[in-house]
Amino acid sequence: MSRLDASLLADLPPFSGLSKSSLDDMLARAVSFRHPKGTHIFREDEDAHSFFLLLDGYVRVVKLTPDGEQVIVRYIATGELLGIAKAIGRETYPANAVAAADCVVLAWPSSAWETIVAAHPGFATNTYTMVGNRLVGTQDRVVELATERVEQRVANAIVSLARETGRKTEDGILIDFPISRQDISEMTGTTLHTVSRLLSSWDTKGWIKSGRQKITLVEGHKLMMLASARD
Repeated sequence: MSRLDASLLADLPPFSGLSKSSLDDMLARAVSFRHPKGTHIFREDEDAHSFFLLLDGYVRVVKLTPDGEQVIVRYIATGELLGIAKAIGRETYPANAVAAADCVVLAWPSSAWETIVAAHPGFATNTYTMVGNRLVGTQDRVVELATERVEQRVANAIVSLARETGRKTEDGILIDFPISRQDISEMTGTTLHTVSRLLSSWDTKGWIKSGRQKITLVEGHKLMMLASARD
């Protein structure tokens, strides 16, 4: 890949407020990689050799349970950092990062973390703010799993993905990367059968259009009402 211009990073949240010289310095330290859909960017418990910025694509963050079941922790969208083990005091990656679509990432060596955050305190502040927001999101998800009915969890997952990654089409808001019913079951702690039953029902009602690894919100307000309903 040709050398990136600093202006491409200036509007991304991790680099908000940084000067052009700071952006140039960080780009000079980075190496770009392409990861085809389905490949690992890093693996759980692997030595955290690098941290990354997702320049293009979507990444699925996956944890494995002791009995080998997959749990999808979150999806990471273009412009977000990942693999920032050093920011949470770890020497290994806490989860797997798998390309959910073809991806382009910038990578920095983790050995340079302390030097980078000392030289660019604005980047450090933005990163730690992001870590805090992700922690809050994780706590919210634990509450959802403990208190919400399964149809609420599935509706909430679809609405959240559409909000974060949605692209407007003539049919509605398309979740802009391939996502399977199995993926949704792993996000929401339920079975593939249950997810398939719910999506088929919502498709029949005209709330969504679902096809092979595609979901479009047609009447998103209906799912939002379901996701926020309380007994």
